[in-house]
Amino acid sequence: MSSTITKLNAPLTQAFNSQPSSELHLTPTPTPNTVAQRLANFATLTDALEYAANGVTGYNFYDARGNLRSVLPYHSLRQNARILAQRLYNFNLPRGSRVAIIADTSPEFVELFFACRYAGLVPFAMPIPVNLGSHEIYVQQLRGMLESSQASIALANLDYFHFLQEAVEGTTSVQWSGTPEKLQQLPRLDIEFQANHPNETAYLQFTSGSTRTPRGVVITERALMCNLQGIVRYGLEVKPDDRSASWLPFYHDMGLVGLVLAPMVTQISVDYLATRDFAIRPLQWLRMISRNRCSIAFSQPFGLKLCTMRARESDLKELDLSSWRAAGIGAEMIRPEILRNFAEKFASAGFNEKAFLPCYGLAESTLAVTFSKVGQGCKSIQIDHKTLIDKRMAARLQADGRKQNEFVNCGRPIPGHTVKIVDEDGRQLSEMMVGSVLVQGNSVMTGYFNNPEETHKALKSGNWLDTGDIGFLFEGDLFITGRRTDVIIVNGRNIRAQDIEELAELQPEVRSREASVFGVNDEDGTTTIVLVIECRLTSVAERQSLITRLQQLVYMAFGVNCVVELVAPHTLPRTSSGKLSRFAAKQGYIQRTNLEHQLSFMESGDR
Repeated sequence: MSSTITKLNAPLTQAFNSQPSSELHLTPTPTPNTVAQRLANFATLTDALEYAANGVTGYNFYDARGNLRSVLPYHSLRQNARILAQRLYNFNLPRGSRVAIIADTSPEFVELFFACRYAGLVPFAMPIPVNLGSHEIYVQQLRGMLESSQASIALANLDYFHFLQEAVEGTTSVQWSGTPEKLQQLPRLDIEFQANHPNETAYLQFTSGSTRTPRGVVITERALMCNLQGIVRYGLEVKPDDRSASWLPFYHDMGLVGLVLAPMVTQISVDYLATRDFAIRPLQWLRMISRNRCSIAFSQPFGLKLCTMRARESDLKELDLSSWRAAGIGAEMIRPEILRNFAEKFASAGFNEKAFLPCYGLAESTLAVTFSKVGQGCKSIQIDHKTLIDKRMAARLQADGRKQNEFVNCGRPIPGHTVKIVDEDGRQLSEMMVGSVLVQGNSVMTGYFNNPEETHKALKSGNWLDTGDIGFLFEGDLFITGRRTDVIIVNGRNIRAQDIEELAELQPEVRSREASVFGVNDEDGTTTIVLVIECRLTSVAERQSLITRLQQLVYMAFGVNCVVELVAPHTLPRTSSGKLSRFAAKQGYIQRTNLEHQLSFMESGDR
C-alpha cells in the first residue's frame, strides 16, 4: 500500500508521512504492559481488542532501512476501527456482508479489518501483486475473489486502487469501492454497535495461489478463538514479557492469525517489516529482532535460507539474537538442513538452535494444527527411502549407506484437535504407516464460502478435514512427508496444479486436458514446478515460442519459475476414467529426464 499512513481521525495514532522516524520522534510501543495478561480467553475478536486497548502495547511498522515509520497502539486501533465502523454504516449492509481489502503491511489494513467486525461485516484480505508485470492476471485474481465472496465493498490504498477498479468492473455484487481516504470522507453514523456472536463468521481466508477458482475459507469467531488459544497457550506458551516480529504478509493465514491476531489477543507488542522489504533486505528482520529484543518470530524455511545466504561476518557482529526463544517454522515442507545451516551461521550472533519450533497447519483449520515443544529445537528422524516408496512405511534407517529421507517432527495437535492418517480408502493406518493427514477439531472451517462442491471434497464424514498432505504418526507426533500432487508448495506459497494447467490451456496451441503440472524436489530440497504439454507443433521456433510464453505466464501469475516440457500427443498417462494422472506424469518425466542424463553422460564419455 501507499507509504503515506493516514491518521483516520485518531490523534493517538503516530503517523508517518515522508520524514524519517527520528524527525517525527516516534517510539515503538513498549514490551512491558500496564494490564494483566489474558491469553486469548475471549469470545470474539472485538472483545479481545476492547481489553487490549486498556494497555500500552500495539503494532509497530518499520521500513526497508529499519526506520520506525508508524505506531498503532491497541487503544488507537480500537478508536480508529470504531470510527471507521460508523462510516461503514452508511452503506446499510446486511450483517455478515463481505468486505474485500487489499492487504499490505500497514495500519490501514488492520484498522479496516477490525472496523468490519465492529460493524458486523466479514472482512477478507486480498493479496498485493507478486510483481507489477502481472497486471492482467493479478486483476483476474482479484475479480475471482470478489465474485466468489460476493463482496459488497472493496477497499485498496492508492498504490493498488487502479488494480481494484479494473477488478470491480463487470462484477455484480460490489456496491462501492474506494480508498481508506475516500471512506474517511463519509459521515459517522451514531448507531449503537451490536455485539458479535461466537457462531458468526469472523473473516474469510482465501487459499493462496488461486486464480480462476479461488476458495474462501469460512472461519467463525469460535473457531478463531479456539485456534488462537491453542497457539498462544500450548504452542508458544506466551508470557507477559514476550514481543513478536514478523515479515509475513497479512493476506497469508500465518501472517494474519499468527502475527497480527495472536499478539493482540495476548496484548503483546509486535514489530513488522513489509514482505517486499524483507525480500530485498532480509537481515532487517533479524536486526529488528535484535534491536527490540523480540522473543517470538515465525518464518517459512525459505526465509531462513535467504537470511543465511545474505549474512556476512560483519552483519553477525551487529546482531544479538539471544532473546529469540520461539523461532516458529511452518507453511511449507521443513528441510532440516536449512535449519541447521541457519543455526550454524547465526550461532555467533547468539541464536540458540533450541529456539526452533516446527509446527504444522493450514488455513482450513484456521491456522495451527500441531506444535513441537517450546525449547526443544528441531527433532527429526531418518527413514529408509526404499521402504518408504515400496511399502509406504516410515521405517527407521538401520544400515549405513542406504538412501534415506529425513523428516521433521511437527509435534502434537493443539488441545481439542485430533490427527489421524488414512489410506486411499479412508481406513485409519497404524503408527509409522504413510497416508493422508486428516484433522478434526473446533478450529476446522465450516466450509468454503458459497462452494459446496469443494467443501464436500475437503470435509469428510465426522467433520474430518482432508488436509491434502501426506505423513505419518510416531509416538503421537506428526511427521509430514509431502503433499498430494494437486498442490505444490514453493517458497511457502500453495500453488494449485490445476490453476497452472488451466492457465496453459488458455493458449491456442494447448488443448483441454493435455497439460499436467507437478512439483519435483531437487537435490538441495527446493521444489521445481514442471509443466508437461502434449504438443502438435513441429516447428522448432514455434515450440520454443510456446515454451517461453508459458514460462512467462506462470511467472507473472504465481511469481515462480517453471520447467516446460513438450511431449507427443497421447504421452500423458490417464486413469481408467480418462482423467490425467499427475503422479504417473511425474514418474514419466523423471524417467525421461534420467534417460537424457544417462545418454548425455555416455556421449561425453565417448568424446
